[in-house]
Amino acid sequence: MSANVTEPNVQMTVRHEPGAGVIVIRGEVTGFAEEALMSAYNAASAADGRVIILDFTDLEYMNSTGIGLLVTLLIRTQRQQQRLLACGLSEHYRQIFDLTRLNEAIGIYESPAEALAAVVTA
Repeated sequence: MSANVTEPNVQMTVRHEPGAGVIVIRGEVTGFAEEALMSAYNAASAADGRVIILDFTDLEYMNSTGIGLLVTLLIRTQRQQQRLLACGLSEHYRQIFDLTRLNEAIGIYESPAEALAAVVTA
């Protein structure tokens, strides 16, 4: 017996670091994650959110709709004159960022520590 999944299978937590809001993503980034992502973005921007870091270390799956959500988020950050960084991407998702050229607009780092170091030196 199969069930249609209509609930988001994602959890996003936000923490504030000096000069940046970090969104830790766990689970799946699909169309169902839109509300969670935008809510997390608003929370990450609330403090000194000139830089938003997306931590994909615990990402399980992202589909094309999820990539579309990232593009929407990128546009929103650019309108707010913020920088968008990403870290913890698997090799598979790094290739997708390369193919979609998201890597040209979103800074890609190995770890949250590297992304935070980039914030400090920017």
